[in-house]
Amino acid sequence: MDALRSAFVSPWVHSLALLLLCAAYLQGAFDKARDFPAAVAEMRQFGLAPAAPLAAATIALEAVASAMVVSGWWRWLGALALCGFTLLANVLAARFWTLPAAQRRPVTNTFFEHLGLAGAFLLVAWHDLGLTP
Repeated sequence: MDALRSAFVSPWVHSLALLLLCAAYLQGAFDKARDFPAAVAEMRQFGLAPAAPLAAATIALEAVASAMVVSGWWRWLGALALCGFTLLANVLAARFWTLPAAQRRPVTNTFFEHLGLAGAFLLVAWHDLGLTP
């Protein structure tokens, strides 16, 4: 049991966990930057304007906040930024309550998975700030 604990608490596991937590945001920033017109179209699809500046801001937020979380530089702030972004994007993109019943289940699952992800970022910020229950 001690060997398992020492492996689990090693610094590389901590770094890997933070990287995995930010993986979707890093991939999203890369994908949007690689195909900026598609990122702008995505903003328009959700009724967001001005679309191009919002797409650029999204790329910057996903990349910079993820780098902050992974690197540890103001980790709590990056984690809170990604938490807020996730909650806002979730309400805009996963509006399961507006869908017909036949289409609702997968979008509902996505919505609640993203709530869990937002909660994980809150825990990262909480831990980084040294808060206790």
